[in-house]
Amino acid sequence: MPPLHPDQRVAVLADARNLYHTSHSLYSRNVDYTAVLDTAVQDRRLVRAIAYVVRAHAPEEESFFDALDDIGFETRIKDLKTFSDGTKKADWDVGISLDAVTLAGKVDTVVICSGDGDFTRLCSHIRHEGTRVEVMSFGPSTAETLVEAADSFVDMSEQKEKYLL
Repeated sequence: MPPLHPDQRVAVLADARNLYHTSHSLYSRNVDYTAVLDTAVQDRRLVRAIAYVVRAHAPEEESFFDALDDIGFETRIKDLKTFSDGTKKADWDVGISLDAVTLAGKVDTVVICSGDGDFTRLCSHIRHEGTRVEVMSFGPSTAETLVEAADSFVDMSEQKEKYLL
């Protein structure tokens, strides 16, 4: 794996839905995305920062999307789908995975901001291809397999005051 150094090119992929639900279920608070991005980049060269969000037509969400843009994230927005039986779904796993694989050949490090174990195989694949993988999320709700598949893990719960609003 390439060493951590200031010339590393970094891509940050934030699963906003996962971070939102985790921060609210554990702490009843919102995530500070400025702190997340600062930690993910660590004075390296940011190539892309993408936040994957879901539009649920809530009153405050447009200002949240704008705030992400102001911080430096590109926002990828997917509408929440409601099925005939009343269930709702919006999932960015495939989109995040495709972007990660595409960007991995253009950067030295991919930072996945999610605790979702569905990204375990993605991390293993990217590492196998020679790109460093870092994971940031709240430890109590992060899949152990995801932590093991990454080169490094930042447990945001260890400094929750830094990462929560």
